[in-house]
Amino acid sequence: MKIVVPDLVSNSYFPAVAAVELGFFAERGLDARLEHVYPVTKCLELLRAGEVDFVAGTAHAVPQVFPGYDGAKLLAALAQRMYWLLVVRRDLNAKRGDLAALKGLRVGAAPMVEQGLRGLLAAAGLDVARDKIEIMPVPGAAGVGVSFGVQAARALEEGLIDAFWANGVGAECAVRSGAGSVLLDVRRGDSPAAARSFTFPALVTADRLIEKDPDMVAAAIGAVVAVQNELKARPERARDVARKLFPPAETEMIEDVLRRDLPYYDASIPREVAAAVNRFVAGLGVVGADVPYERCVATQFTALWKA
Repeated sequence: MKIVVPDLVSNSYFPAVAAVELGFFAERGLDARLEHVYPVTKCLELLRAGEVDFVAGTAHAVPQVFPGYDGAKLLAALAQRMYWLLVVRRDLNAKRGDLAALKGLRVGAAPMVEQGLRGLLAAAGLDVARDKIEIMPVPGAAGVGVSFGVQAARALEEGLIDAFWANGVGAECAVRSGAGSVLLDVRRGDSPAAARSFTFPALVTADRLIEKDPDMVAAAIGAVVAVQNELKARPERARDVARKLFPPAETEMIEDVLRRDLPYYDASIPREVAAAVNRFVAGLGVVGADVPYERCVATQFTALWKA
C-alpha cells in the first residue's frame, strides 16, 4: 500500500510518517510505502485515479478534488485544528497578532494551503487587494523532494518573500536562523479564533478501498492512533523518524516542534469540526455547507479513534 504526503520534512503529517517509519503499519500486517508528492491537490488526484491508497493531507482540500466528498472519506485526524503558522521578516519588528503588518508584503503560501490564509485575513478584516498583500508561491518550493516549509524559511532569509504561511518546522527554521518571527499561530490561541476550524491534517482514502478492504482501512487508522499515543508517551522517538528522512538541522529541531503539537494529537473528527470545515469550503464556493457528516467521514471506523 502507498501513502502520499504533500510535505515530508514537516510536522504537519508527522503521525502518518511516523506510523510507517516506526513500524506501526507493519505491526498490523500492512506493507506501507511512503511517498512525497507536492502539492496536496496532486496527492488527492492520485487517490482519485487509484494510484495510491491513502493521503495524509489537509481536510479542506478533499471536497475540492472530490466534489461533495463523492469518492473519498476522511478517516481520522492526524491532529486537531489549523496547523500552519504565519511568519514574517524579523527586521519588520511586527507585533504578535498584528495582521496589519502584512500590508504591502509578499507572503509565500502553497496551493490550496493559501486558502486558509486568505480566509483568516478576511476574518480579521483585511482585504488582500485593497491592502496590497501579495500571496504568492514560494520560489523553489515545487522542486522534487523539496520541503515547502524549509524552502519558505530559506526564501525569507534570502529576501525573496517577506512572510510565509507554512508548517511548524518551517517556522522554527526561520526563527532559529533569525530571519523571521511568528506573527500568528491560531492553533494555539491567536486570533481570529474562527480560523482554527478551517481545516486540520487528516488521513484520507477512497470509497472504493473502504468497500474493497475495510480491514486494511481499519488497520491504517489503528496505526495512526497508536503512533499518536506512542509519541505523546515518548516524544523523543520523533528523532528516530527524522534521522531516516530529515536533514540534520530539521532532525535536531523536530522533537521541540512535536512537543508543541502533542496536545492536539487526537484522531477524532467531531461533527462540529467537519461542519466547520464544510462551512469554510462553502465560503470558497466549492461545496454546500450542509454536507451530511456521514458523507464526509467514514463513520463505520469512528470507534477506532479512541481504541
